[in-house]
Amino acid sequence: MTKEASPAQRTRALIIDAAADLLAASASGEFSTREVCDAAGVSAPTLYHHFGDKDGLLREVAADRFSRYLTGKQALETTGDPVEDFLRGWDMHVEFGVTNPALYTIMYGRPMDGRTVPADHAHAVLVTMMRDLERAGRLRMPTEMAADMVASAAVGVTLHLIRNRVAADDHLSALVRDVVTAAVISSPTVPGAHSVTPQLARAAARLEAEMPHGPVGTLRASETTLLREWLAQLSVPSLAAGGDPS
Repeated sequence: MTKEASPAQRTRALIIDAAADLLAASASGEFSTREVCDAAGVSAPTLYHHFGDKDGLLREVAADRFSRYLTGKQALETTGDPVEDFLRGWDMHVEFGVTNPALYTIMYGRPMDGRTVPADHAHAVLVTMMRDLERAGRLRMPTEMAADMVASAAVGVTLHLIRNRVAADDHLSALVRDVVTAAVISSPTVPGAHSVTPQLARAAARLEAEMPHGPVGTLRASETTLLREWLAQLSVPSLAAGGDPS
């Protein structure tokens, strides 16, 4: 909060910080507005004046903390390799979600009337990353389609890890990341080629075997079907990659 902030802005920030601390300290991700008021030193009418209700407060807390995460993420220097930047971005996204499960679930695991500003910001960052790959001749499909595919997979696997209380470095996240990378990003030597190594084929097969029968996480049925189609394609090594023609 800057020195130029108004008293109303300082009060609002104080309430958000108090709620964020309570959210992080709660094993269930639950807290009462009374607890927030006590921690922030404000009255209930003040809280409701700024946020309307508890859901409004939760959205603002998640938006504030996610915006801070995105600011830090964008401040990182590029590696010079758009593929490495993409892989690092995926890992950071999953780590943030698993480390901040309550915040992430508010952002992506609850129905909302449209995307929040931070979610829109995150999608814009992802689209920019896909455009960098496109300029490098490494993207297999239109930019927006690639961004939607990556977002669906990253959010789905992160929510899955959160709900099952699994660490961010679990092998499932790496499997999904590598399968999505192969589906979206082409080889640097043969742009647009669909070369599937035996190792990638085995990883895709393992991931498909681990998928539940219904939709994964918050994926829609159509998105789940599309993911299964990618995995089916990637489960068979190509001849160019040394696959068995039989």
